[in-house]
Amino acid sequence: MEKTLSDDAEIFYDTAGSGPPVVLLHPTPADHEFFLPVSQLLSSRYRLIMPDLRGHGESSLGNGPATMHKHALDITRVMDAAGVDRAPLMGVSIGGRVIFEFWRRFRERVTALILCNTEARADSPEARANRLRNSDDVLQRGTEPFFESMLPKLMGETTRHSRPDLVEGALRMMRRMSPEDVAGVQRGMAERPDSLQR
Repeated sequence: MEKTLSDDAEIFYDTAGSGPPVVLLHPTPADHEFFLPVSQLLSSRYRLIMPDLRGHGESSLGNGPATMHKHALDITRVMDAAGVDRAPLMGVSIGGRVIFEFWRRFRERVTALILCNTEARADSPEARANRLRNSDDVLQRGTEPFFESMLPKLMGETTRHSRPDLVEGALRMMRRMSPEDVAGVQRGMAERPDSLQR
């Protein structure tokens, strides 16, 4: 893992392979390891840049919520540190939401967008309130109930019952996040702007 400083946070990233660069942005509450199986397939043709988003994995949260604006700036710092001027960006879930913000602010650095299992809309009032409740809850009760509640959203029932190794791997990634990390990321997600009309 390499790291770069982005304002008030240290952002860690991994690279694999050689060839044209591609930036891969993981979902929450995972980290760059989410892409390791894919990297084994793609690294013979591409140079993959896989950051841990702010508040995930090895990357620190910094001060206040992890807003989409902060994440987008972080990605520019990672690209600069990796010597990448322009590249395709692929994002899953929060990774895709970061890409919307990156596109608004730094579109000259984007050659293609790949958006997976993500949403351009801002949170509804109910979804926003739920994120804020989750933020308060993890600070009071710890992260484990939140992580357990995420498993059915991340894995199908068959996988959860027949592949305990995958379940444990997912939980291992999640458990790298502290209660403060989870709360900061959820609050940042609650603040994200609508991207449908931009």
